Amino acid sequence: MTTAQLELTNTIEKEVLPALSFSTCDVLDSSAERLVRQRDADRATALGNNYHGKLDIYFKTADGSTHRVYTTVWANSSEHLTLKSGNSIPLRAVLGFDFY
Repeated sequence: MTTAQLELTNTIEKEVLPALSFSTCDVLDSSAERLVRQRDADRATALGNNYHGKLDIYFKTADGSTHRVYTTVWANSSEHLTLKSGNSIPLRAVLGFDFY
């Protein structure tokens, strides 16, 4: 993500996720970017399960807004990220992760 995109990011609580709508289209254009995202999702899941570590997840909603949520990832698949709260985010909506 660019600095300009980060400045326009809205930080939300994970409890708000069920009220959001997500596009059916992937936010990433290339298969290489999607592969990196899947590997990062695997890394985020390992961080969550092994160390209960939190990270920032950047994603877009159907209206094109960019959001950030600081949370723990418990599981992932090729379709979704499952978060500590039991909520999920479609992987196709995820722009990237910030690991600390």
